[in-house]
Amino acid sequence: MADHDHCRTVAVCGHEAGYGEALHGRVGPDVLVVTGGRGLIRALARLWRSGERACVVPMTLGRDPELVADTARTLRALPSAQAYGTLLAEPFGTDRHLIAWLRAAANRVPETSALLVTAPTGGLFEDAELYRIVRLVRGHAAYRLVEVAFTGGDPDPAEGVRRCGLLGAAEVALLTAGFAPVEPPDVPGVTAVSAGPTVSRAALARVLAERVADAGQRWSAHGDDGIAGGLTAADDHGHNHTHPPGEGHDHHHAHLPGADHGHSHPHVHPSNHSHHHSHPPGGEHGHIHLPGEGPHDHERPHVPSAAHVIRSTA
Repeated sequence: MADHDHCRTVAVCGHEAGYGEALHGRVGPDVLVVTGGRGLIRALARLWRSGERACVVPMTLGRDPELVADTARTLRALPSAQAYGTLLAEPFGTDRHLIAWLRAAANRVPETSALLVTAPTGGLFEDAELYRIVRLVRGHAAYRLVEVAFTGGDPDPAEGVRRCGLLGAAEVALLTAGFAPVEPPDVPGVTAVSAGPTVSRAALARVLAERVADAGQRWSAHGDDGIAGGLTAADDHGHNHTHPPGEGHDHHHAHLPGADHGHSHPHVHPSNHSHHHSHPPGGEHGHIHLPGEGPHDHERPHVPSAAHVIRSTA
């Protein structure tokens, strides 16, 4: 990794990490926790003046691809002297990681409880994504009742607990799809408890280290700082990909496996959030290991084959 053996980890945070609040006291002192935009620019300027290189990790669990793209745009705009050798790592997690973490957390909750999965509210598409994730979690669990709530959104955790109570639950366990657990609300007639952090402090440290190591390997092997790939992370996310039928403009679209076309195309993640990446030899990371897991002793969520996308004109 050459000059990136001792680069500084910069964790850039959006709504999933409470813009940094959720990581305070949960990461080591060697990790800089910042918000995007000016917060990130100021932190990188300080590191550059002190002679330190930086590896920036977008702290998303898969619901905020805009954080990755915005971070890449910020890094691309740095002065050339400062930008050289500043690396953008893969995002901390993907929706697949989050599903696996939530399943593991649900397994620690008695089956007699209802589950209320909470997360900091983002936007329309970010919040809708949580419903999809929770449906996949519920599909592999024995819990009869699984609901969703958003801190700072609608329904909020108190309303979520009340809904569970109206549907017959006497006890509700709150799981978080963010980086910090939610304080259980006081709702008459229902016992609400927190299932604790979904991503443990040990997992935070381990995954951050993996992301930084992979970014350093990619830079050493290919001279790839990760920024170009990060710029495309949100291409398939948001209003720009909800066009009415027949609308005429350029856009990405997916082909079914085996579909015939004569175009070349990049590889994208199964979640359709494009983010080019490489791994060290033998080090594929289609999943992460939960705390205490061996390299093969775990349940991996089903991962569909990667979609192929091309540029076309409707």
